[in-house]
Amino acid sequence: MENITVILEQKQPHFNRISPQSTVSDALCRMACLQADYLIVMDEDDQFLGLITDHDIATRVIFHSKDFHAVTVRSVMNTQLPIAETAQSVEDCMKLMKSHHVRYIPVFREHSFAGIISAQDILEEAVRQRQDIFDENVERGRALSNPY
Repeated sequence: MENITVILEQKQPHFNRISPQSTVSDALCRMACLQADYLIVMDEDDQFLGLITDHDIATRVIFHSKDFHAVTVRSVMNTQLPIAETAQSVEDCMKLMKSHHVRYIPVFREHSFAGIISAQDILEEAVRQRQDIFDENVERGRALSNPY
């Protein structure tokens, strides 16, 4: 399987980001506007700090009846994520996600944040690869059935 750089190159070049000082209410509004289920938490120097997901908000704010207008992103975000390097394979990322029970993995190129790989990204890449193999087999079949 290919390395995860292939997936990162297919994603949008900008990050759906939010400040750690923002409120969870702000995060929810931003997620709704972007139709995103996570935001990348970055500081003012564009350093990756963590992720905040719809799941984090549900389990750490809503289910505990906290005021999401007062709770900050910093207090809810996930900072204990496994990390991948751009040279790692898609298969390695799948294994990391499974073993850590996460849907998202931050990816770094050396020590620089490169993006996020999601379980959905991996699934789409697997389908794309299978489609490429299917298309190649169809073409071979056509060539064999029509020798002219």
